[in-house]
Amino acid sequence: MTTAKVLTALVSCITALMLVHIIPDLLSVKTRELFLKNKAAELDREMGLIRTQEEIGRHVRMLTHEIRSTLDRHTILRTTLVELGRTLSLEECALWMPTRTGLELQLSYTLRQQNPVGYTVPIHLPVINQVFSTNHAVKISPNCPVARLRPAGKYVTGEVVAVRVPLLHLSNFHINDWPELSTKRYALMVLMLPSDSARQWHVHELELVEVVADQVAVALSHAAILEESMRARNLLMEQNVALDLARREAETAIRARNDFLAVMNHEMRTPMHAIIALSSLLQETELTPEQRLMVETILKSSNLLATLINDVLDLSRLEDGSLKLDLGTFNLYAVFREVLKLIKPIASVKKLHVSLSLVPDLPEYAVGDEKRLMQTILNVVGNAVKFSKEGSISITAFVAKPESLRDSRAPEFLLVPSDNHFYLRVQVKDSGCGISPQDIPKLFTKFAQNQSTATRNPGGSGLGLAICKRFVNLMEGHIWIESEGLGKGCTAIFIVKLGIPEHMNHTKLPYMPKMPTNHRQTTFSGLKVLVMDENGVSRAVTKELLTHLGCDVATVGSGDECLQLVSHEHKVVFMDICVPGTDSQRITSRIHEKFAKRSERPLIVALTGNTDKLTKENCMRIGMDGLILKPVSLDKMRSVLSDLLEHRVLFEAL
Repeated sequence: MTTAKVLTALVSCITALMLVHIIPDLLSVKTRELFLKNKAAELDREMGLIRTQEEIGRHVRMLTHEIRSTLDRHTILRTTLVELGRTLSLEECALWMPTRTGLELQLSYTLRQQNPVGYTVPIHLPVINQVFSTNHAVKISPNCPVARLRPAGKYVTGEVVAVRVPLLHLSNFHINDWPELSTKRYALMVLMLPSDSARQWHVHELELVEVVADQVAVALSHAAILEESMRARNLLMEQNVALDLARREAETAIRARNDFLAVMNHEMRTPMHAIIALSSLLQETELTPEQRLMVETILKSSNLLATLINDVLDLSRLEDGSLKLDLGTFNLYAVFREVLKLIKPIASVKKLHVSLSLVPDLPEYAVGDEKRLMQTILNVVGNAVKFSKEGSISITAFVAKPESLRDSRAPEFLLVPSDNHFYLRVQVKDSGCGISPQDIPKLFTKFAQNQSTATRNPGGSGLGLAICKRFVNLMEGHIWIESEGLGKGCTAIFIVKLGIPEHMNHTKLPYMPKMPTNHRQTTFSGLKVLVMDENGVSRAVTKELLTHLGCDVATVGSGDECLQLVSHEHKVVFMDICVPGTDSQRITSRIHEKFAKRSERPLIVALTGNTDKLTKENCMRIGMDGLILKPVSLDKMRSVLSDLLEHRVLFEAL
């Protein structure tokens, strides 16, 4: 027994000694095992996070693809709700949009379509301010106004989160330091988990909601830009259509107006032709002094009426820019002498003394539009005669120098010196009724008259000075009026730019210089002339003029009659035309065909009331030999026949 006990004790000692060495090893193993378990759990969490992030990334990519598959704002928002509801298994998802006033949020889109779309809540609610103040998804109470999207029932409501969705506009994109025109606005997205479930929002789900909200904001900004560009494009297309329609209407109106003016010009000049022609014929007969005075008055009134017709037509062409200067070389001294010759008979009736002073250094010949310059001078001088009852009128012309415009009353007008042109300054001073300083600016307005003189001189049309101003502007000049007041007379001054012939080359239409009267043929006995005119009165008047000059005249009323009657014995064919169209072209062409030899063919002259250059060019193009403008007096017809027979071509300057 003792031995057994000793052995047992020995074994126990040995075992104890062995345990002293084994226990640390066991503890070390346990420690390692615990460490490995912790590492495994940590790896599991990391793998779970990675899988969650991959899932979030997959959902984000899927949602982004679905959201950006369209650029329609309504489709983007509807798709967002549907995809979020499917991905997160939501019970309800809604979008509150700001109203136009920005004071309320309106329920605009819901997932289940069971809520009253259009319901509004104030935008300044504390819960809304809380969500709008951060870019993170925020858990909100299921009982707040924006979360009451489900009908009341006996169930436990699920958790609700809300997130803001920035509504970006073009003004929110700072381009080239443009200031922001409006403050940023937000929509509110509300998402609800299913009721009667223990499910809660996880962090990765909230991150998904935040990312989707940002993606929706970007997609909406792209849609806004597209909508703005589409709206701008549609507006531009509408404007282009409107402009094109306005352009067509304007072109139609211009064509209609031009056609109307052409017809009215011809129709007005036709009776004027009869009045002036018959008056000039009557003037050739034996008349008593009283009768002669009446005939002269008729002629003067007719010429004034013809001038008014010219003024109306010239103003119309000046306003649409179709009137161009007809440049040519002319005798400047002769222009002033002609004006003086025309104005003196009228001034003598009112016992006005008219004087003309041409400074010696004024060039005798100049290059410009002789007709427009004469019309301007005649109009200005005519106004001086019209508004003067007694006294004198002085006309002074000289070359304008830069120092001549240093008078403080003169307008600022820049003279540009050159070797190939000069500036003509014309001053017309009268002792008439004068003008109030406040009325001077109105003088160059069409159809406007000086109120202080209109009642005393009702014969004006208010067109003369308006047309003169436009003529002077075309000639690169300026016109103005100076007066110290009523009863103190006034001075009209204008400056125009004229060329010097030695330094300019000109291309001119056929022009025949006027011959002195004593070298011209005054009678045309036996000259066979054919007159074609549809207007019986005008036809008879033209025949009477030609008969008085000794011509053997035959008349016809149509083109076909003209072609039947014309023969090689006729030397001249006067053809009245309104617009040189197909009929006049056909008649001219048939006459050319009928007489192959030019020596046997009669001269074809258009007699028209149209004053535009196109009429002259068309007449030349179709082969006519001349063009004469109505009305025609006896002296004018005598001059026309003389020049025509001598040069076999005569196109009057229009």
